[in-house]
Amino acid sequence: MLRHSSTIHQPNLFGTDLLMQLDVNDPLLQLADAIPWQEFDEAFSIHYTKSTGAPSKPIRLLFGLLILKQLENLSDESVVLQWKRNPYYQAFCGIKEFQQKLPCHSTELVHFRKRLGVPGMERIFQMSVGLHGESALEDVVHVDTTVQEKNITYPTDSKLAIKIINRLNKIAKSHGISQRRTFIRASEITALGYSALPACEEKSKGETRVEATQNHCRCFDAGAQEKIATMLPIRALPKGFSTV
Repeated sequence: MLRHSSTIHQPNLFGTDLLMQLDVNDPLLQLADAIPWQEFDEAFSIHYTKSTGAPSKPIRLLFGLLILKQLENLSDESVVLQWKRNPYYQAFCGIKEFQQKLPCHSTELVHFRKRLGVPGMERIFQMSVGLHGESALEDVVHVDTTVQEKNITYPTDSKLAIKIINRLNKIAKSHGISQRRTFIRASEITALGYSALPACEEKSKGETRVEATQNHCRCFDAGAQEKIATMLPIRALPKGFSTV
Protein backbone atom coordinates (compact mmCIF):
# COMPACT_ATOMS: atom_id res chain seq x y z
CA MET A 1 0.00 0.00 0.00
CA LEU A 2 1.38 3.39 -0.99
CA ARG A 3 2.40 5.78 1.76
CA HIS A 4 2.67 9.34 0.45
CA SER A 5 5.59 11.60 1.26
CA SER A 6 4.92 14.70 3.33
CA THR A 7 5.02 17.88 1.24
CA ILE A 8 4.32 20.36 4.06
CA HIS A 9 7.12 21.52 6.33
CA GLN A 10 5.63 22.49 9.68
CA PRO A 11 7.82 23.39 12.69
CA ASN A 12 7.57 21.02 15.63
CA LEU A 13 6.63 22.68 18.92
CA PHE A 14 7.91 19.75 20.99
CA GLY A 15 11.13 18.98 19.12
CA THR A 16 13.95 20.60 17.23
CA ASP A 17 13.40 21.07 13.53
CA LEU A 18 16.10 19.25 11.56
CA LEU A 19 16.47 21.88 8.83
CA MET A 20 17.01 24.65 11.40
CA GLN A 21 20.16 22.89 12.60
CA LEU A 22 21.76 22.42 9.17
CA ASP A 23 23.55 24.66 6.71
CA VAL A 24 21.04 25.62 4.02
CA ASN A 25 23.91 26.29 1.61
CA ASP A 26 25.08 22.69 1.74
CA PRO A 27 25.18 21.16 -1.80
CA LEU A 28 22.92 18.28 -0.78
CA LEU A 29 20.19 20.61 0.49
CA GLN A 30 20.48 22.77 -2.62
CA LEU A 31 20.15 19.66 -4.77
CA ALA A 32 17.10 18.60 -2.77
CA ASP A 33 15.44 21.94 -3.57
CA ALA A 34 16.11 21.46 -7.30
CA ILE A 35 14.67 17.94 -7.62
CA PRO A 36 10.92 17.76 -8.48
CA TRP A 37 10.03 15.23 -5.76
CA GLN A 38 6.27 15.55 -6.20
CA GLU A 39 6.55 14.74 -9.90
CA PHE A 40 8.35 11.48 -9.16
CA ASP A 41 5.90 10.63 -6.36
CA GLU A 42 3.06 10.79 -8.86
CA ALA A 43 4.96 8.96 -11.60
CA PHE A 44 6.09 6.05 -9.40
CA SER A 45 2.82 5.69 -7.47
CA ILE A 46 1.46 3.45 -10.26
CA HIS A 47 3.72 0.69 -8.95
CA TYR A 48 1.84 0.54 -5.63
CA THR A 49 -1.68 -0.36 -4.56
CA LYS A 50 -3.79 2.30 -2.86
CA SER A 51 -5.64 0.32 -0.21
CA THR A 52 -4.30 -3.23 0.15
CA GLY A 53 -1.09 -4.60 1.60
CA ALA A 54 1.33 -3.33 4.20
CA PRO A 55 2.20 0.38 4.14
CA SER A 56 5.22 1.06 1.98
CA LYS A 57 8.16 3.33 2.61
CA PRO A 58 7.68 6.82 1.15
CA ILE A 59 8.78 7.08 -2.45
CA ARG A 60 10.91 10.15 -1.71
CA LEU A 61 12.83 8.21 0.93
CA LEU A 62 13.70 5.31 -1.38
CA PHE A 63 14.25 7.62 -4.35
CA GLY A 64 16.56 9.81 -2.27
CA LEU A 65 18.53 6.79 -1.07
CA LEU A 66 19.10 5.73 -4.69
CA ILE A 67 20.44 9.18 -5.56
CA LEU A 68 22.71 9.24 -2.50
CA LYS A 69 23.98 5.78 -3.37
CA GLN A 70 25.09 7.00 -6.80
CA LEU A 71 26.44 10.34 -5.59
CA GLU A 72 28.62 8.83 -2.88
CA ASN A 73 29.37 5.54 -4.70
CA LEU A 74 28.03 3.42 -1.84
CA SER A 75 26.50 -0.02 -1.64
CA ASP A 76 22.90 -0.57 -0.57
CA GLU A 77 24.01 -1.61 2.92
CA SER A 78 26.37 1.36 3.30
CA VAL A 79 23.95 4.05 2.13
CA VAL A 80 21.30 2.84 4.60
CA LEU A 81 23.81 2.93 7.45
CA GLN A 82 25.20 6.34 6.46
CA TRP A 83 21.66 7.71 6.29
CA LYS A 84 21.24 6.93 9.98
CA ARG A 85 24.49 8.71 10.86
CA ASN A 86 24.24 11.74 8.58
CA PRO A 87 21.55 14.38 9.23
CA TYR A 88 22.10 15.91 5.77
CA TYR A 89 21.19 12.57 4.20
CA GLN A 90 17.98 12.51 6.23
CA ALA A 91 17.07 16.08 5.29
CA PHE A 92 17.77 15.28 1.63
CA CYS A 93 15.18 12.48 1.82
CA GLY A 94 12.54 14.77 3.32
CA ILE A 95 12.83 13.85 7.00
CA LYS A 96 11.78 16.66 9.36
CA GLU A 97 13.27 15.29 12.60
CA PHE A 98 16.51 13.43 13.18
CA GLN A 99 15.98 9.67 13.14
CA GLN A 100 18.03 7.28 15.27
CA LYS A 101 17.12 4.10 13.42
CA LEU A 102 17.69 2.74 9.95
CA PRO A 103 15.25 4.04 7.32
CA CYS A 104 14.68 0.56 5.85
CA HIS A 105 16.40 -2.71 5.15
CA SER A 106 18.92 -2.62 2.33
CA THR A 107 16.85 -5.12 0.34
CA GLU A 108 14.09 -2.50 0.07
CA LEU A 109 16.27 -0.68 -2.45
CA VAL A 110 16.54 -3.84 -4.55
CA HIS A 111 12.75 -4.24 -4.60
CA PHE A 112 12.32 -0.54 -5.40
CA ARG A 113 14.66 -0.74 -8.41
CA LYS A 114 12.76 -3.78 -9.66
CA ARG A 115 9.47 -1.88 -9.33
CA LEU A 116 10.77 1.05 -11.37
CA GLY A 117 12.36 -1.11 -14.06
CA VAL A 118 14.32 0.29 -16.97
CA PRO A 119 11.80 3.08 -17.80
CA GLY A 120 11.91 4.40 -14.25
CA MET A 121 15.70 4.43 -14.07
CA GLU A 122 15.87 6.17 -17.45
CA ARG A 123 13.52 8.85 -16.14
CA ILE A 124 15.78 9.42 -13.14
CA PHE A 125 18.78 9.68 -15.45
CA GLN A 126 17.01 12.22 -17.66
CA MET A 127 16.19 14.28 -14.58
CA SER A 128 19.82 14.22 -13.42
CA VAL A 129 20.99 15.36 -16.86
CA GLY A 130 18.37 18.11 -16.97
CA LEU A 131 19.62 19.55 -13.68
CA HIS A 132 22.88 20.52 -15.39
CA GLY A 133 21.08 22.73 -17.91
CA GLU A 134 22.97 23.75 -21.03
CA SER A 135 26.26 22.39 -19.70
CA ALA A 136 24.91 18.86 -20.28
CA LEU A 137 24.50 19.57 -24.00
CA GLU A 138 28.18 19.97 -24.81
CA ASP A 139 29.33 18.53 -28.14
CA VAL A 140 32.61 17.25 -26.72
CA VAL A 141 32.99 15.38 -23.44
CA HIS A 142 36.48 15.21 -21.92
CA VAL A 143 37.10 11.97 -20.05
CA ASP A 144 40.29 11.01 -18.22
CA THR A 145 40.94 7.40 -19.27
CA THR A 146 44.42 7.11 -17.74
CA VAL A 147 43.50 4.09 -15.61
CA GLN A 148 40.73 2.76 -17.81
CA GLU A 149 41.35 -0.70 -19.21
CA LYS A 150 41.80 -0.81 -22.97
CA ASN A 151 40.08 -3.36 -25.17
CA ILE A 152 43.35 -4.57 -26.71
CA THR A 153 44.45 -8.09 -27.55
CA TYR A 154 48.13 -8.72 -28.00
CA PRO A 155 49.47 -10.93 -30.87
CA THR A 156 50.87 -13.89 -28.94
CA ASP A 157 52.28 -16.97 -30.69
CA SER A 158 49.22 -19.09 -29.97
CA LYS A 159 46.83 -16.39 -31.22
CA LEU A 160 48.78 -15.97 -34.44
CA ALA A 161 48.79 -19.73 -35.01
CA ILE A 162 45.01 -19.92 -34.50
CA LYS A 163 44.55 -16.97 -36.86
CA ILE A 164 46.62 -18.74 -39.53
CA ILE A 165 44.57 -21.93 -39.14
CA ASN A 166 41.28 -20.05 -39.48
CA ARG A 167 42.55 -18.11 -42.49
CA LEU A 168 43.78 -21.23 -44.29
CA ASN A 169 40.47 -22.98 -43.63
CA LYS A 170 38.63 -20.06 -45.14
CA ILE A 171 40.84 -20.10 -48.26
CA ALA A 172 40.47 -23.88 -48.63
CA LYS A 173 36.70 -23.64 -48.34
CA SER A 174 36.49 -20.87 -50.94
CA HIS A 175 38.45 -23.06 -53.41
CA GLY A 176 36.48 -26.23 -52.67
CA ILE A 177 39.38 -28.06 -50.99
CA SER A 178 38.15 -30.56 -48.40
CA GLN A 179 40.36 -31.32 -45.41
CA ARG A 180 40.66 -34.47 -43.38
CA ARG A 181 41.03 -32.31 -40.29
CA THR A 182 40.59 -28.57 -39.85
CA PHE A 183 42.31 -28.26 -36.43
CA ILE A 184 39.92 -25.42 -35.49
CA ARG A 185 38.45 -27.13 -32.47
CA ALA A 186 41.79 -28.60 -31.35
CA SER A 187 43.53 -25.22 -31.44
CA GLU A 188 40.70 -23.52 -29.50
CA ILE A 189 40.77 -26.19 -26.77
CA THR A 190 44.55 -25.84 -26.51
CA ALA A 191 44.27 -22.06 -26.19
CA LEU A 192 41.56 -22.29 -23.52
CA GLY A 193 43.65 -24.73 -21.54
CA TYR A 194 46.57 -22.32 -21.66
CA SER A 195 44.49 -19.39 -20.35
CA ALA A 196 43.20 -21.48 -17.43
CA LEU A 197 46.65 -22.51 -16.17
CA PRO A 198 47.64 -21.37 -12.67
CA ALA A 199 50.63 -19.09 -12.32
CA CYS A 200 52.91 -21.84 -10.98
CA GLU A 201 52.35 -23.98 -14.10
CA GLU A 202 52.02 -21.21 -16.65
CA LYS A 203 55.58 -21.23 -17.98
CA SER A 204 56.24 -24.97 -18.34
CA LYS A 205 52.83 -26.20 -19.47
CA GLY A 206 52.08 -22.96 -21.32
CA GLU A 207 55.06 -23.38 -23.60
CA THR A 208 53.96 -26.95 -24.33
CA ARG A 209 50.47 -25.80 -25.30
CA VAL A 210 51.84 -23.05 -27.55
CA GLU A 211 54.02 -25.61 -29.30
CA ALA A 212 50.98 -27.86 -29.74
CA THR A 213 49.06 -25.03 -31.41
CA GLN A 214 51.98 -24.33 -33.71
CA ASN A 215 52.17 -28.04 -34.60
CA HIS A 216 48.47 -27.93 -35.50
CA CYS A 217 49.25 -25.07 -37.85
CA ARG A 218 52.15 -26.98 -39.47
CA CYS A 219 50.04 -30.14 -39.88
CA PHE A 220 47.24 -28.19 -41.50
CA ASP A 221 49.65 -26.46 -43.86
CA ALA A 222 51.21 -29.79 -44.84
CA GLY A 223 47.80 -31.34 -45.40
CA ALA A 224 46.71 -28.42 -47.54
CA GLN A 225 49.83 -28.66 -49.71
CA GLU A 226 49.31 -32.39 -50.15
CA LYS A 227 45.67 -31.86 -51.15
CA ILE A 228 46.59 -29.15 -53.64
CA ALA A 229 49.31 -31.34 -55.12
CA THR A 230 46.80 -34.12 -55.85
CA MET A 231 44.34 -31.70 -57.45
CA LEU A 232 46.71 -29.78 -59.76
CA PRO A 233 49.18 -31.03 -62.37
CA ILE A 234 52.83 -30.68 -61.44
CA ARG A 235 53.45 -27.88 -63.94
CA ALA A 236 50.60 -25.88 -62.43
CA LEU A 237 51.90 -25.96 -58.84
CA PRO A 238 52.76 -22.53 -57.45
CA LYS A 239 56.36 -21.74 -56.76
CA GLY A 240 57.47 -23.06 -53.42
CA PHE A 241 55.04 -26.05 -53.31
CA SER A 242 56.22 -29.64 -53.71
CA THR A 243 54.46 -32.94 -54.31
CA VAL A 244 56.13 -34.62 -51.35
